[in-house]
Amino acid sequence: MIERIVIIDNVDPVTFYGVNNSNMQLIRNLFPKLRIAARGNVIKVIGEDSETAEFERSIKKLEDYVERYNSLNDETIIDIIKGDGPKELKRDDVIIYGINGKPITGRTPNQQKLVEEFTHNDLTFALGPAGTGKTYVAIALAVRALKNREARKIILSRPAVEAGEKLGFLPGDMKDKIDPYLQPLYDALEDMIPPMKLKEYMETKVIQIAPLAFMRGRTLNDAIIVLDEAQNTTPHQIKMFLTRLGMNAKMIITGDATQIDLPRTTSSGLIQALKVLRDVKGIGRVEFSKKDIIRHQLVQRIVEAYEHYDEEQKEARQQEQQPDIQQPE
Repeated sequence: MIERIVIIDNVDPVTFYGVNNSNMQLIRNLFPKLRIAARGNVIKVIGEDSETAEFERSIKKLEDYVERYNSLNDETIIDIIKGDGPKELKRDDVIIYGINGKPITGRTPNQQKLVEEFTHNDLTFALGPAGTGKTYVAIALAVRALKNREARKIILSRPAVEAGEKLGFLPGDMKDKIDPYLQPLYDALEDMIPPMKLKEYMETKVIQIAPLAFMRGRTLNDAIIVLDEAQNTTPHQIKMFLTRLGMNAKMIITGDATQIDLPRTTSSGLIQALKVLRDVKGIGRVEFSKKDIIRHQLVQRIVEAYEHYDEEQKEARQQEQQPDIQQPE
């Protein structure tokens, strides 16, 4: 009899063990001759050498499955331990599998184009109105790169620009004041990474979420970097951010030129960057439209109504600027 230690370090133990340890109980039933104890990410098994070795191989196969699909059920456990292997969930359009095995895909042609542009370019701009999935797909691509060991960390950033409220009026310390601006980034990550694993990534700085101002002076190597709400950067800020790109790193810049919250006297860095970099090779660009909106159907109507209103206001201003031409008497 020997004792063997198996460590599951690439997945969330809660997902692996199942609700009320149901997955672990099934695994015990499939290895009746072994004494198995699991705690945290450590599984201790006692038995004959050949059986404990087979147990370790099975656990690692299960771990690989959970790491890929973020789910584990009785059928899959039996297939892996007693059968020929798990049934592959093959879908060409899947970026990653989120919480509970939910497939995250490019749901519109422009979302799929963003996936392609990210694959072929080290810097990609994703532009368009709210609700088109720009940020969500960008973060999914970053998580996929991390899972595939194509990058060692994810860095997500946003400019902390007020949209009608002042930072100083929010309660708490600096982190408490800044977190509301970064909440959409947290929301996306919570859809894609199990809670315990996400907490571990955050604590070990594998995933970093920070305001744009915190990027100054850094060189970001071996990373996927996402800048969200880039329309609210100044020209100086976006230049600073773009020049943080290091070796074996990729950037996605998302923004909506119709939602600029900067003071009227300040120009948008995103708009300037698009002009400056328009002829630079190695930069991808995807322009989303209201047809890509995948939120509530009212959102598309709201966007269309505001576009119509903006056009009317633009025409009114142009008419006001035209000089009156007096007819001769």
